[in-house]
Amino acid sequence: MTFLRRPWARVTDTSTCALLNLAQWRHRHHATTREELETYLAACQPLNADTFYAAPPLQPIEESPHHLVWPTPYTSGLDHNDRASAWLQPCDRGCSAPTVLILHALMSVNDLGYRRLAAKFNALGWNAAFLHLPFHYDRRPPGYLNGELAVTANLIRNGEGLRQGVSELRQLMSWLRAKGCREFGIYGTSYGAWTGALLAALENDISFIALLQPIADVEHAVWQSPAGATIRRALRRQGIDSTMTQRHAHLSSPLHVRPTTDPDRIILAIGAYDRIAPPDRVEALADAWQTTRVISSPQGHFGYIAARDMFAAVSEIIA
Repeated sequence: MTFLRRPWARVTDTSTCALLNLAQWRHRHHATTREELETYLAACQPLNADTFYAAPPLQPIEESPHHLVWPTPYTSGLDHNDRASAWLQPCDRGCSAPTVLILHALMSVNDLGYRRLAAKFNALGWNAAFLHLPFHYDRRPPGYLNGELAVTANLIRNGEGLRQGVSELRQLMSWLRAKGCREFGIYGTSYGAWTGALLAALENDISFIALLQPIADVEHAVWQSPAGATIRRALRRQGIDSTMTQRHAHLSSPLHVRPTTDPDRIILAIGAYDRIAPPDRVEALADAWQTTRVISSPQGHFGYIAARDMFAAVSEIIA
């Protein structure tokens, strides 16, 4: 059945991209205007990543051994989204065990697979933490699909959503350090891998980074990816082009940051037939980060082979 994988990947990616574009069609009249974007970019231009993603101490609203809720440090004006939420799945070693941050994909439907993944890490002696990224799960505003508002033609909301996610992860890491954790790992998929890549450049106690088909090249995602067709049409109607979006790359592009983690402990996964995070863009990230650990799996952007291959590779590193 191997010969069917390429056409099946194309069918799966094409149909999923069509659904993503259909969801974004609802927001075509709410694109950031050129004037709004100019003002936002001017405010962001002098900031570095550490300042943009600054993380004040976390103040819990709800706290239990398995669930944590706290106010986001950067509000969106949507109450559901402005309450950061994470579930925690500890192993038998307690709070002093290392913690893997599991970061989900865009518009992830449910967390069952991620909970199974957390259990696998638990068996290896790692605690697991799963942040609900902005506009997903508990943070989904009523009337919208899970994650529908995370990436739209409203570029300012996109940028501020990334800011929320990265900053909240930094808050969560600080909170876990206070509980006794001294080592972290990042395991992210697609949108979550994009967020994890930006986080990785800001913290120095991350012992491994595993990114499955990350959105490594933001410019490609906006201006070339089939998943961004509706978004770029809306932006062009506002007179916005790539010369403007590139001005935010120093804060939002994984290609413009560099983690301190040992490159031998950084693993990037490629879908051989992926058109959303194409192999050459992920390989460009590998070159920028000087890692040779790149896994290629016979699938498109959506599939399960890469996840299986990635966990096997991570297990070798942390066992």
